[in-house]
Amino acid sequence: MDKDKKRVSCSECPLRSLPAFRDFSDKELAFVSDFKTGELVADPGATILVEGAHSAHLYTVLSGWAFRYKTLADGRRQILNFVMPGDLVGLQGTLMDEMQHSIEALTPVRLCVFERGRISKVYTQHPTLAFDITWMAAREERILDENLLSVGRRSAFERAAYLLVYLYQRAKLAGLLTGRSAEIPVTQQHVADTLGLSTVHTNKTLRKLADRNLIKWRERACDILDEEGLLTVSSWEGFEESSRPFI
Repeated sequence: MDKDKKRVSCSECPLRSLPAFRDFSDKELAFVSDFKTGELVADPGATILVEGAHSAHLYTVLSGWAFRYKTLADGRRQILNFVMPGDLVGLQGTLMDEMQHSIEALTPVRLCVFERGRISKVYTQHPTLAFDITWMAAREERILDENLLSVGRRSAFERAAYLLVYLYQRAKLAGLLTGRSAEIPVTQQHVADTLGLSTVHTNKTLRKLADRNLIKWRERACDILDEEGLLTVSSWEGFEESSRPFI
């Protein structure tokens, strides 16, 4: 990862204009502006955080896609969740001394950098921001609950539909889909590693979704053609967030 000298001012943060995110009070904005120490840019495929590592920083994703994952000793990978603008990463390493998972950039990613040693000031000086961090942790737990339900009880067809519509809805809320674009930048290997399926089984499952005109698969991306159809197949109600916090 590289430091970026073209730092985005917190007062001009592009996330603040999105309806999915709550705005800061003047006092909160001043604190976050001081809390932020810089920005980093990661290229696709770059490792942002490494499992077992000790990091002096935590980060907020400002733009781009990434994913959290764990690996077994033989190299098999399980993708745990996907990371998008507004998501706070590295908090686990801040509270538990070391990361229990790795994070890899899926596309070019820009991150706001914060010193983990100063996070105590959030709890002592800004209880509303402290609640925001708790909210984000609870939201992550809710997402992981749904992902575990999907892997454990949904059929391969249902869980593939769930994953793609889940990514699509999250991307819309995070401002990642512009204009008429409905492209999710994942490969079939990413899907397989998330769903716990073989690449052959994944390919057959995605082909079934494409045959129903629910998706269109590209070389390294997936176009969502029928959001409601995917929701129906997956038996999922979708996100119901009106406004969410970020740091």
